[in-house]
This record gives sequence, structure tokens and C-alpha cells, in this order.
Amino acid sequence: MDVTGIANLATTLADVGTSQAVSIAVLKKANDITAESATALIEAVPDNKSVANLPPNLGRNINTTA
Repeated sequence: MDVTGIANLATTLADVGTSQAVSIAVLKKANDITAESATALIEAVPDNKSVANLPPNLGRNINTTA
């Protein structure tokens, strides 16, 4: 290899390293957004306090002949 080949290789390796760093940063941001979305969905689930007012026999059987 001559000097220009070594310089080109070093430049290419530096570009790949930068590209990988950017990809990792984007992946981390996507994971953060996903975690925030999951938390929001979990918090949006209503409590089951309205179920306490239902009769005890309701919801115990499934009609399979309908």
C-alpha cells in the first residue's frame, strides 16, 4: 500500500465510525420514544373500579353456541 491508500483507508474507517455512532444515537432515541409510548399506554388503561358494581355471576360463562 502506498501513502494515499493508507490515507483513504483511514478516512473510510473514520467515516464508518461516525456513521455507526449516528446509527446508535438514532437507535437509542427510538428506544426512548418507544418506552415513553409504552408508559403512556399503560397509564391510559382505566381502573377496574366499575367492575365492582356488576353482579358476581356476570362474565363467568361464555356462550359458545351463538
